[in-house]
Amino acid sequence: MAGSQKKPLDWPSAWQEARGIIWRHRGYLAVGLVVMLVNRLAGLVLPTTSKYLIDDVIGKHNAGLLVPLALAAAGASLVQAVTSFTLSQILGVTAQRAITEMRRDVEAHVMRLPVRFFDSTKSGVLISRIMTDAEGIRNLVGTGLVQLLGGLVTASIALGVLFYLNWRLTSVTILILGVFGGMMAFAFARLRPIFRERGQINAEVTGRLGESLGGIRVVKSYVAERGERLVFARGVHRLFRNIARTITATSGLGAATIVITGCIGVLMILVGGRAILDGRMTLGDFVMYVFFIGLVAAPLVQIASIGTQVSEAFAGLDRIRDLRRAVAEDADDADRLAIGDGLRGEIAFERVEFAYEPGVPVLKGVSFRAPAGSTTALVGSSGSGKSTLISLVMAFARPAAGRVLVDGRDLASLRLHDYRAHLGVVLQDNFLFDGTIAENIGFARQHATREEILRVAGIAHCDEFVAKFKDGYDTVVGERGVKLSGGQRQRVAIARAILADPRILILDEATSSLDSESEAMIQDGLRRLRQGRTTFVIAHRLSTIRSADQILVLEGGEIVERGNHQELFAARGRYRQLHDRQYALETNRFINPGEDFTPEPEAPVPAPAAPASPGAL
Repeated sequence: MAGSQKKPLDWPSAWQEARGIIWRHRGYLAVGLVVMLVNRLAGLVLPTTSKYLIDDVIGKHNAGLLVPLALAAAGASLVQAVTSFTLSQILGVTAQRAITEMRRDVEAHVMRLPVRFFDSTKSGVLISRIMTDAEGIRNLVGTGLVQLLGGLVTASIALGVLFYLNWRLTSVTILILGVFGGMMAFAFARLRPIFRERGQINAEVTGRLGESLGGIRVVKSYVAERGERLVFARGVHRLFRNIARTITATSGLGAATIVITGCIGVLMILVGGRAILDGRMTLGDFVMYVFFIGLVAAPLVQIASIGTQVSEAFAGLDRIRDLRRAVAEDADDADRLAIGDGLRGEIAFERVEFAYEPGVPVLKGVSFRAPAGSTTALVGSSGSGKSTLISLVMAFARPAAGRVLVDGRDLASLRLHDYRAHLGVVLQDNFLFDGTIAENIGFARQHATREEILRVAGIAHCDEFVAKFKDGYDTVVGERGVKLSGGQRQRVAIARAILADPRILILDEATSSLDSESEAMIQDGLRRLRQGRTTFVIAHRLSTIRSADQILVLEGGEIVERGNHQELFAARGRYRQLHDRQYALETNRFINPGEDFTPEPEAPVPAPAAPASPGAL
């Protein structure tokens, strides 16, 4: 696994994200802060009573104060218990609500990103961003931030009392605490980029693990378990080294806290003891001073812990903000034209050019027209640009030059959501979700009835294999439909497309995973599906596209021939060459269903002196 490049924390961006989250939950945080203050003020009662217990009750034998002091301590303890429980309930639920909202918002944004973003980003990385990075919010709107503020308030009150009891001792104590505060600020500055790097490493390791598990059949087929084990081991060891660095840093802060506390203790023994001997402090004052020093030191320990958690939260928010900066493909839909239900489905390309990499054109000045309700087949050798052309039709990519027109309007000017609502797709790699067969067919229309699902399943000839399963259409297909054969998955995908009732239909090797008998059954369903719809078909098996209204032959990103089967067959050009070569291959050797055996283009066949008529063939 490639090492990740370190990137410093974008503090202003992270703070802007955090500020928005805090503002949205300001009501709960305000209530939590009030409860926290009540809790901390109640915590001041017990150390305060110690002075009166020692000086008045014990020192002056004033027994009348004993019961009031005990009641005050008991009441303060009860208030602390109630407010602690209330605080955890209010802020705990608020934190989980904020995490849920963040995950929902980030997932919604990711789903709106263009396909090219997913082509260059591992799914595991995105999962880590959505699920793990959002967890850090707990330390902002949960008890962490409020505890930090409450600790600071308590420390401020305690410092005021300490100044009252002994200003000399307190002045030296503040100086020591100031040094400690500078150390913590320096430590947090060093920890933030480490936490950011941890999130990046964790996302990369999770992404590769997801790939390994998803491709487990390939891994086992090539006996690559050891290689994957080594890749994963390197990733988790990078994560371990990062975590070890953070543990070292946080442990250093904890050790420094102990040293500072020890220094204050030594100072109290020397200065405080001398003050008692000189009569400037009573024994009760000294005991009270010790308690209040603890109220100052405890928030410092919390700051060391909570500050680290907040730094980690800011690092996660920075990564989430990076993801949110990616422009959604439908970001401009509000300014685009609505389509409604009146789409006819005519598609036209006008001098379209496209390239994935600058200087490496994939389509070169492609122009054609697919009338509404017609079928257009795309043929050509691998890499000729067929799939790219389909991606443009589906608006997964935008032309670098030229225009794609839908019913005479530029596709770039139409609302993306409205347009795709009229698309139906059967891709070469049919993805099924880990649900039942009926749920996968109904994915095209979330509110489809059972009767509608069964009807389209019958058209796609799903009944024949579903009847063999004990649970019928309620059979769970497993992750990516692993419990079904390739042909069965393809029939489910075809049924899903039929249920969508699209105006524009994309068939990318829609019968590639079917044997001859299954293909014959599916062809009837596909013919019924194509009726009245603008259909684009990619097929290497040329026998499946004889009925297409027009066939476009692509080579090198250009349309070199166009026409129907009879016209292209009679022209004795590239299409005839592909047809004859494929017929010879199919009759002389076994070809796996769906195998891409389209030959690379040879030198153009010289056109005959006079075109042959169809009847002469």
